Amino acid sequence: MTKSVGDAVEALRNDSLVALPTETVYGLAGNAASRTAVAKIFAAKGRPTSHPVIVHLPDVDAVPLWSHSVPSWAMDLVEQLWPGPLTVIVPRGSAVLDAITGGQPTVGLRVPAHPLTLRVLHEFGGGLAAPSANRYGQVSPTTAQHVVDELGTVLDPTHDLVLDGGRCPVGVESTIVGAWDDTPRLLRAGAVTAEQIAAITGREVSMATDGVRAPGTTTTHYAPRAQVVPVESTDLGTVLSTLTEEFGLIAPAHVPPPDADHRRLASPSTDSDYAHVLYAALREADDQHLPVVVAVMPPDTGVGHAVRDRLMRAAAGEATAP
Repeated sequence: MTKSVGDAVEALRNDSLVALPTETVYGLAGNAASRTAVAKIFAAKGRPTSHPVIVHLPDVDAVPLWSHSVPSWAMDLVEQLWPGPLTVIVPRGSAVLDAITGGQPTVGLRVPAHPLTLRVLHEFGGGLAAPSANRYGQVSPTTAQHVVDELGTVLDPTHDLVLDGGRCPVGVESTIVGAWDDTPRLLRAGAVTAEQIAAITGREVSMATDGVRAPGTTTTHYAPRAQVVPVESTDLGTVLSTLTEEFGLIAPAHVPPPDADHRRLASPSTDSDYAHVLYAALREADDQHLPVVVAVMPPDTGVGHAVRDRLMRAAAGEATAP
C-alpha cells in the first residue's frame, strides 16, 4: 500500500491500476482513455465486458470532454452535489471507449468527494475508470486492507498500487441517475436520495431504466460467501427460530441481543452508520466462516433505502465465483 499521490499518478500514466479511496467505496482505477488500462480493470475484477464502468472526473468542467448533450437539469444537479456520491448516466461523447460503456450510447460520470483521489485526478489530468475494487459481484471494499485481501493476488505487485485513504465515510456505492432526456431516473440507490434529486431538479423522479445497464444493478450483487437473510425487525424472532447453528447478526443498536447462538457483527445507531459499517460486517462474517448473516433492515428512507437495496441483492444468491 502507498500514500503517495505522485506514485499513483505515475502508475496511471503508465497504464497500471491504482485502487483509490472515495467517499463511497474503494475503486479500481485506470486511465479511462486507454484500452489497455480498461482491459486490465475488467480482467482483475472478472467483470463481464457488457457491464459499464463509471468515469471519475476532477471537476464538473471536465464533463464536456465526455458528453456533449447533458440535460440542463442534470447540470444543475451535479453543480450542487459534486464532489459527492452521485453518478449521472449521460449521452456519451464520440471519443468515449466502447469498453467503458458496455457498448451503450451513454456513459456514467462522477466527481468523488475524497481529497486524496481528487488530488490524483487533478494531477493526472484526465478521467479514470474506477469500478469498485473487488471481484465482480462480491462485497465492495471500504478500506485499503479489504482491497489487498481480495485483489492482492490479482494485481501486479511491481506496477499496480493501493492508495490508502482510510475507511470510506459513506460506505455504499454512489446513487446513479439516468440523465439522457427530460426525466431523472433513479437507477441505483445511494446516499443521494430521490427526494433530494426531485427538490434540486424540480422534476418527478422515475424508476424506469429504459433498458440502460448501470453498474451494480444486477439481481445478485454485493454478496459475501455467507447466506444473507434480510429481515424486518418485527419478523426477527420468527426467522431466528428456524436457525440451528451459529449465525452473524447485523442489527440496529436498539435491537437487543437474541437468545440464540450468534455473533453480533455490527450495531449501527443510525441509517448512515448502517451504510458505513455494512460491507465491513459482511466481510467479517466470511472471515469468521459464518454460514448465515441475519440483517435487520433499517427503515426504507434516506440512505436506509440504499442499505436495503444492497442487502436484498446480497441475499439473492452467493457471490459470483471468481
